[in-house]
Amino acid sequence: MSKRKLRIFLGIIILTSLFLVKIKEWNKESAQISELEITENSSSLLQSTCVQCHGMLEGMSPYHNEIGCVACHFGNNESSFKDSSHMGMIKIPGNFSDADQTCGLCHVQALADIKKSMMTSNSGIVSVDRYIFGETDSPDIQTHINDLGFSAADVHLRNLCSHCHLGNEKEEFGPISELSRGGGCNSCHLNYSTEAQLELSLADSIERKFHPSLDLNISDDHCFGCHSRSGRISTNYEGWHETLLSKDSLLTGTDFRILEDDRVFKKVKEDIHHQKGLMCIDCHQYEDIMGDGIEYSHEEEAVKISCEDCHFENLPLTKSEEELNFTQIRILKIRAYAHDRLRMLTTKKDSTVMLNSFVTTENEAFLIRKENRKTWLLKKPSESCNRDEGHKDVTCSACHSSWAPQCIGCHTDFDPNAEGYDLFSKAYVDGSWIEYAAEFLADEPSLGVRKNEEGRAVQAAIPGMIMTLDQSAFPGSEKEKSTFHRLFAPAAPHTTGAKGRSCKSCHANSTALGYGRGNLVFNYKSEKPRWEFESEYEDLEDGLPADAWIGFLEAPDAAMYSTRTDFNPFSLEEQQRILAVGACFSCHNEDSDVMLNSLSTPFKEYKKKMSRECVEAVF
Repeated sequence: MSKRKLRIFLGIIILTSLFLVKIKEWNKESAQISELEITENSSSLLQSTCVQCHGMLEGMSPYHNEIGCVACHFGNNESSFKDSSHMGMIKIPGNFSDADQTCGLCHVQALADIKKSMMTSNSGIVSVDRYIFGETDSPDIQTHINDLGFSAADVHLRNLCSHCHLGNEKEEFGPISELSRGGGCNSCHLNYSTEAQLELSLADSIERKFHPSLDLNISDDHCFGCHSRSGRISTNYEGWHETLLSKDSLLTGTDFRILEDDRVFKKVKEDIHHQKGLMCIDCHQYEDIMGDGIEYSHEEEAVKISCEDCHFENLPLTKSEEELNFTQIRILKIRAYAHDRLRMLTTKKDSTVMLNSFVTTENEAFLIRKENRKTWLLKKPSESCNRDEGHKDVTCSACHSSWAPQCIGCHTDFDPNAEGYDLFSKAYVDGSWIEYAAEFLADEPSLGVRKNEEGRAVQAAIPGMIMTLDQSAFPGSEKEKSTFHRLFAPAAPHTTGAKGRSCKSCHANSTALGYGRGNLVFNYKSEKPRWEFESEYEDLEDGLPADAWIGFLEAPDAAMYSTRTDFNPFSLEEQQRILAVGACFSCHNEDSDVMLNSLSTPFKEYKKKMSRECVEAVF
């Protein structure tokens, strides 16, 4: 062979190899959300022997209808005998124990993303718990619930907290309910039709005709089981506040609700978005829920969406369909939104695309409800949402959260004689951690300050734990008998009101400032005009009221005041600045010209215009 022919031959080989590599990459990408190819492990439904006994089941989503039974359930689709057909069968596919061989064969990227998500790792829950128990030096260490051992903190999680993670297996047939915890892919995507539920309630011997669907119809019910716990986001969103009442209490009217786990909730006020009919997934996109493939330490790091993404002041941030990745394009195809060739909103945080939005050429933005395709015009912030010098760092949630759940005066100890249950391994054990709550409250949240590389932000805060922790009875414990903890946590209550909180509810409110509930008044008639505070609750062992975050007009001096290292209460200087404005409300109404005009001028400058009758607080 001549050198020229050899070069041509080698060139063809190289080009062919590159083409095959490219084809392989394309096939891998297209398999992320697509129909499974027919292999020895799958066949078309009509070729399967499964249908000889089970018939042609109805109810599957269109994208799963033709892939065959064994693609998800395994077994032997070539045998006509029951025992051999069912050998190695997976009754409930989609749990993480089998997802790599079932759902993950088609949804490669989705499975990789969800396995690194906060709902799978529970990182923040684990790291904060270990920190409180004194087993780590920081609440910000990245952790995973699968790494739970049997230390005091980890057993505490096993007894009380380790049920709500996606790796928790779904073991029983049936739809997702208030009692559901985990289930891998099923936890969000499993849906039973009315017919499928009816068949499930009948005898096992009947011939089944309806199969549950795995699809993108993710209702708020799918979120409720886990998110009605801890921060109680789901119940908050619907307007329900947990109480300490028993289900056997004398409950009347429609103001109370008993959950399937027997907890009693009282009606407070639903989130304005829930009132308008928006579901959780209308705001939280794929990257919020499934994750983006990055492991985070705390939930707020993983969340992409913010109020400003829909309610923007200037021009919207957008992307076109040409800028979407493969997964986003497939979701658009499945959901079939009618906004072709229009731009979509993106998040300010990291340019995540809001697929159920579109922006017109006139820069009007619209949101599409995923369930019924109803369209909303997204309104710009009200003029009263002032971003002046004094309020530029105040987040939307800090002002518009109408209430937040708050638990105070808790006690936690280990009872070696109690019959315990390990939620993680699903087994009864000897001994258990027991928690006792003193009171559940539902009021406007306190406010705190987050300072990090992204800047300074005033955010809502709730008691993460005001509690005594007694580890003395835990086997092998060398801890002192009891430790007291007073840590608040940054909160996104999901109780948004159309109207923000009043000026006085921040500038002259003891709860907002972190002092707790009580009587906070400006005594402008005293020789030295000053603020005075009388607490509603008695002091606990650290000298502060039971619901307080910090002492009245005291400089925070503890090493840690919150469940985050970058979130703290107001400094003494910040408290004084807030109350300096609050003193004005002793005489002036919030909507008076005097107070409204002060918003457009730095307060230090505005004070120079004060009349002789005005009185300043002495700190």
